[in-house]
Amino acid sequence: MAYYDSIGIGPWYSWGSFSEFTELDVDDVQAQNETIYMCADIDNIQIQLCQPSLRKTPKRKFLDEHGEGVFHLGFVVGALNECEAAGRTAGLTTFERGRRSDGNGFSYFDTASMAGVTLEIRANKRS
Repeated sequence: MAYYDSIGIGPWYSWGSFSEFTELDVDDVQAQNETIYMCADIDNIQIQLCQPSLRKTPKRKFLDEHGEGVFHLGFVVGALNECEAAGRTAGLTTFERGRRSDGNGFSYFDTASMAGVTLEIRANKRS
């Protein structure tokens, strides 16, 4: 049993890789690919545990400065690009974003200093 099974939530699965992203705006792609994501879906909530690369990334910086804790809260949206544009209109900037060829993906807004946590929007890959 892995340590994350001990909290009574699961099943857990590995999120995968960034290789299917056709657009990836991050500082260090190798560091992104070295980050391990484990996810569990519970009704309409997804919990993500992240083990960041040892390389310089926003998640590594958070872990080094604050220790373990909540790095981001994510919200699933239907129209990712439109929601990101609305965030920009409201004065928010993104620091990481990615898109798959089907338009699904993620955007992290630089909100930690304002909201106490990074806010993320994402659109799920549809089957």
